[in-house]
Amino acid sequence: MLKRSSTNYMVLLFLVDLLIVQVALTWAIQLRFILPFGKDLRPFWGSDDVYLPTPSIHLAVGCLWAASLLFGSLYATRRVAFWFEELQRLLFSHTSATLCFAGLLYLIKVDLARLTFLYFYILVAASMIGARVLLRVWHQVKHSHGAGVTRILIVGAGKVGRELASRLARDHSSALTVVGFVDDACDKAGTRQAGVPVLARLDQTATTIKQHQVDEVIFALPLHAHVQLRNLVVALHDLPVRIHVVPDYFDLAFHAATIESLGGVPLIGLRDPAIDGFQRFTKRLMDLAISATALLLLWPIMLAAAIAIKIEDGGPILYRGSRVGENGRLFRMLKFRTMAVDADKLQHMLTERDDQGKVIFKRADDPRITRIGRLLRRTSIDELPQLLNVLRGEMSLVGPRPELPWLVEAYEPWQHKRFAVPQGITGWWQINGRSHNHLHTDQDIYYIQHYSLWLDIVILWRTISAVIRGRGAY
Repeated sequence: MLKRSSTNYMVLLFLVDLLIVQVALTWAIQLRFILPFGKDLRPFWGSDDVYLPTPSIHLAVGCLWAASLLFGSLYATRRVAFWFEELQRLLFSHTSATLCFAGLLYLIKVDLARLTFLYFYILVAASMIGARVLLRVWHQVKHSHGAGVTRILIVGAGKVGRELASRLARDHSSALTVVGFVDDACDKAGTRQAGVPVLARLDQTATTIKQHQVDEVIFALPLHAHVQLRNLVVALHDLPVRIHVVPDYFDLAFHAATIESLGGVPLIGLRDPAIDGFQRFTKRLMDLAISATALLLLWPIMLAAAIAIKIEDGGPILYRGSRVGENGRLFRMLKFRTMAVDADKLQHMLTERDDQGKVIFKRADDPRITRIGRLLRRTSIDELPQLLNVLRGEMSLVGPRPELPWLVEAYEPWQHKRFAVPQGITGWWQINGRSHNHLHTDQDIYYIQHYSLWLDIVILWRTISAVIRGRGAY
């Protein structure tokens, strides 16, 4: 929902990126001889010199980076609306192209000094990031003077319309501006709803569009107003505005509703994953790398824990509990057994509720926990078998904790949004108090709304501190 100038902006950015790559390649070669690092090399600028980028090398570099940047959706406005997501995509695409370039040079047997390669990588990354910062600042300045701003009129000042106005104000405060509402409710005429004025009645929509130079019209009418919606769309047919419809499904959507086409019929997805393909790919790659490495390093500790559990009471080493995973799928979560055998049968006798009536599942004085189990819980060693769940794709390293099915049955509808992402070994809740903080659903939804690969890295780092302190681990 951006003006066509967004397309021009993205085309310009694409051309700037290709120019940066070509210039950076030449400058990287120059820097190899200018900067006092590495072995002294004498530059021979002849046709046979390996340090002189030939037209074929320039062409190969242009094709590799163009393909990688396009494949990484660097020029899709919906994918790079937010700065951090754009930065992730840029670095991933640039790194992928660099690795492909290295492989190509190896195959065609062209030598490029390692420092030259390093300079090239840094120059491209820094220049592309700098170009984007400058372009964003330029657009902010333009928008602050009213240029290039999309002016929006919302039809319907009810719950859906007010929620939409609030979200637009939060997410696109400079590029988009809501000029007002049109609504037939008598008590709303001349008032402000969600900080936006109600300008006129529905039958005055066309006039309002002309008076306020509206670019986009968004219908946010309730479901029972289908006839009004149809008539208004027809009435606005001749006006030069784009028209969108926001369905009254906010409360039903897990995270963010999506639109796709099936045989030409538009479909609204209410339970699509909150993490898109690119983010899911990088998250899964990190899960596999870290979990496999952790298993290789920590197997002696896991073996010692298994032996201790077996010696204490001779019962099973692992606990395989049914848990609710992403999108409500059930799976068997693995843990080292820290309770007496058949402890689940006594759960109903120990469940407590807080002052607000919410279930408190964990208790510090739970009598079912064994002696070795208390040590395993305090050190979080009991969670290590879940690395196998991560390898199998049932869990992630970071995410909301998998919930017990009987607890999920008592959930309110909004709480089910926590299953819009893969469930994790650690998460935002764990590093903010763990068992001391019973409002974990609020923490989980905060994580989903603010998800990024960097947030996952921060949570993993802070988890180490939380484990060492042992705060809330019982």
